[in-house]
Amino acid sequence: MNEMKRYTLFASAGAAILTLLFSQCQTATKDIEIALTNTATIDLTDKAISIDRSEISDLPEGEVFPLIVSTEGDTIPSQLNDLDGDQKWDELFFVVDLLSNGSETYSLQWVSEKPQYVVRTSARFGKRSSADTPVEPATSETLYADDLPKSIGFQRYQTDGPSWENDKVGFRDYLDGRNAKDLFGKTTSLMSPENVGINAEGAVEDTYHVMADWGRDILSVGNSVGIGGYALAVEDQLMRLGVTVDDSINNVEETTFRIAAEGPVKSVLSYHFENWHPNDREYNVDETTSIWPGMYAYQNTVKFSGLKGDENLVIGLVNINNQNPLEEIEMNDQWVVLFTHDMQTYDRQWWLGLALIVPRDLYQGYSEAPETGQLSKSFLAKLKVEDEKPVTYYAVAGWELSDQGFKDPDFFKSYLENLVSQLSANVEVTIK
Repeated sequence: MNEMKRYTLFASAGAAILTLLFSQCQTATKDIEIALTNTATIDLTDKAISIDRSEISDLPEGEVFPLIVSTEGDTIPSQLNDLDGDQKWDELFFVVDLLSNGSETYSLQWVSEKPQYVVRTSARFGKRSSADTPVEPATSETLYADDLPKSIGFQRYQTDGPSWENDKVGFRDYLDGRNAKDLFGKTTSLMSPENVGINAEGAVEDTYHVMADWGRDILSVGNSVGIGGYALAVEDQLMRLGVTVDDSINNVEETTFRIAAEGPVKSVLSYHFENWHPNDREYNVDETTSIWPGMYAYQNTVKFSGLKGDENLVIGLVNINNQNPLEEIEMNDQWVVLFTHDMQTYDRQWWLGLALIVPRDLYQGYSEAPETGQLSKSFLAKLKVEDEKPVTYYAVAGWELSDQGFKDPDFFKSYLENLVSQLSANVEVTIK
């Protein structure tokens, strides 16, 4: 059975289940009307819609789940997210398709049993307590400065840290002190298996650099910060958040991580870096990584405290197997795109486009990291940064085995232009 047929069957089965759930489990609360208006002149696909809890009145008591239905009777997959970790949801999230300058109305109902949808995002994290114990699934972690693999003598984390994906692409973060972002190329819209990076005995093992049914790790990262990792810079001096694989003590005293949300249409990772002390400085950093369906990208937001005022934020675009120049495009008044396109996978085997989408009002140009050192072989987008003020940007990857069009640099550039237009489009939300 081909993938499209399988997907259609899953969706049809999901609709039937939801109809049954609705008839059996609908609460007595009044339906809420959600009206969406696309103010852009382009059609929107999988447009992210986030509604704060405070915008919804008359919430039912007890544990309930949202059921969003269009005027045509179609169910829109949705989820509730507790992003601040207070054990109470604060975001209703879903994605929709909207015609240019078009409007759609949906009813929000509350049901007592959780609806089941086609899963289009995922977050995965596993760890082990010793070299002789198996990896177990986890949703959080605290890492101290002397907990690095070089210090403890083994790699504690599945895939070196958490991974996240949608129906297009996957990524992973080196939680083991390196804090770089790596790339999983996908050949299927289905989620990759939970045991990626674990062998039959439950031990950590690099099994993901060979092709599997779902895809593989395709990017060499080295001592760069990968695709979307970051650092601070003071003039020409780079200050890496964390260390390299050769270091035994971290420059961050305490790193805390948790999976803040994982659901069919959004997954969110949360990090806090306490007492990061590069050179004679000390900072705290908060980071939130989010992914939703339909885009070959993830969203990242970082916030610093303790800035002295002479720092710039630098965001990395790995430049190890790339032989082509970086291109820079001012897309609109909101975003600037930096991108490369080359056979820049392992052993230069496949075509791959990589890009950063950064806020235009903060953008200060770009530079190149040194060929060697703590942070090397990267293009670096330089951004203004202020104390306690979050900065949001996107990291993008288009692999030829995910879409043959990505072999062509013009196709990748066109994809980036459309993605920026989609992200920039404003949707007015009215709740009654």
